[in-house]
Amino acid sequence: MNKSEMPLTTRESWPDVKAELDRQRADVENMPFPRNIAALVNDCVTGQPDAPLWNFFDETEGGVATYGQVGRDIENMAAGLYSLGIQKGSHVAVMLPNIPAFPIVWLALAQLGAVMVPVNINYTGRELNYVLTDSDAAFLLIHEDCLSAYRALEGEAPVKNAQCVTFGSTDANDVLGQTEKNLLEHAGPLPKDLPEPELDDVINIQYTSGTTGFPKGCLLTHRYWLTISLVASQRGGPAEEIHNVLAAQPFFYMDPQWLTLMTMRLGGEIFVARRASSSRFMDWVRQFKIHYCLFPEVVYQLPAQENDSDNDLRRISIFGVSGSQHAALEERYDVIARESFGMTEVGGALFMPREATHMVGSGACGLPAPFREAKIIDADGAEVADGETGELCIRGPGIMLGYYKKPEANDASFIDGGWFRTGDLFKRDSAGFHTIVGRLKDMIRRSGENIAAREVETVLVELPEVVEAAAVGVKDPARGEEVKAYIVLSDGMSPDDLPPATIFEHCSTRLAAFKIPRYIEYRAALPKTPSEKIAKQLLVKEKQDLRAGSFDRVSNAWL
Repeated sequence: MNKSEMPLTTRESWPDVKAELDRQRADVENMPFPRNIAALVNDCVTGQPDAPLWNFFDETEGGVATYGQVGRDIENMAAGLYSLGIQKGSHVAVMLPNIPAFPIVWLALAQLGAVMVPVNINYTGRELNYVLTDSDAAFLLIHEDCLSAYRALEGEAPVKNAQCVTFGSTDANDVLGQTEKNLLEHAGPLPKDLPEPELDDVINIQYTSGTTGFPKGCLLTHRYWLTISLVASQRGGPAEEIHNVLAAQPFFYMDPQWLTLMTMRLGGEIFVARRASSSRFMDWVRQFKIHYCLFPEVVYQLPAQENDSDNDLRRISIFGVSGSQHAALEERYDVIARESFGMTEVGGALFMPREATHMVGSGACGLPAPFREAKIIDADGAEVADGETGELCIRGPGIMLGYYKKPEANDASFIDGGWFRTGDLFKRDSAGFHTIVGRLKDMIRRSGENIAAREVETVLVELPEVVEAAAVGVKDPARGEEVKAYIVLSDGMSPDDLPPATIFEHCSTRLAAFKIPRYIEYRAALPKTPSEKIAKQLLVKEKQDLRAGSFDRVSNAWL
């Protein structure tokens, strides 16, 4: 079913539609769980061994495999890792790009009951040293392209050379530990009586991006991944047919991991890019007849093409698309596009049902997902009324157990009854739909008024010339803070095409006067965190006086 075939809803008809969705939610929550990830994989592999499971299409060889082949590769990898000394509870750092070995290693560790510590392949020696040390990793599986980071480790290496494996087309004289080929060739069979992991055993120490201070390792269980993949596989309802899935994000982030399990649950095939590419994205969608993907906003920012709607997409997930652009995006690609909200700590938390056509353009993230409860609280922990802004809290089975070795962070993040404080400001309407307002700590305070930076940014990116925007607070003796906006324009655009006066005029129609930026600075690009979020902490450290190089709305002049 594409967008043009989707029945339309209204606020009046929505209660009847939601009643059916509530029944579907109950069915999902009553579905039986496998004992662990390995049990799910085994069921999927034995169910259709000759069907294609994945296509790492940028690989010159070995990128395509059936369910049966993947099952055998997982078994062989588990045997090799066991021969290295990896067993139930071992912490194993994995620093690999998007190659088949990554999911094979992850699922092999799941079979052994070991714990994977994914490492960003772009990390420096300092960052790698932190993750290895903080996670207590005893083993390291690393791609040859990442060896420079290991060689740049500060001080003594946290992982012994004998407990390292180098992946890739390696030169035998220039490897860390042993090669993947050697590991697999000399591995014996797995013992038959290995202890199996339980549903609530940890399988990942997944590090957050660390936009403030050092990253924290989220303790994610087998239940976490089984929950998020089950919910994702059922999100389209029984009538939706999703088979071909695209993963264009790095496997060291959570998305390709749950996308892989979701695809297996659907009996489908996942197509994996070596690295993200906005210019090639729609070519991939058409070439591989993709039905579902996480749709990057930057793709929509590219110039429209006549064949944009010539695709097999049935549903896409979008994040942070402005309300004014949502309907146009659906029309351009002839697809059902829905917002959702999730984070590493809780997995999927909120999602907008595809049936909720009347909410297109609302900017809302949706309703609580199956297995999830949501509430919005004030600074004292009391729930706020509908329409009021507060911090979103999430509870439910399968959220993270906590941050590894961070008791103070855990005490601050979890409140009574196991509610996790997301740190995000939300409001909920009378129908239960949740809308994100901004980050709790990403606020600008001007003359006693709290301004959510995200709200300002959302208005700025509504301008078709604006690709990205970041709003920060600038110290001001009279008002405490003033709003400064960093603007990245589309390729080929200059400030003459979108002068400050036009930006201010646009904001005046969308924001209260106190929220309109006072300062504007144009940038070719904005600094990013490893997870591609705008690194505001780097922006504000660039200059002693953040006003320098900006256009001042009050003085109507460049500073």
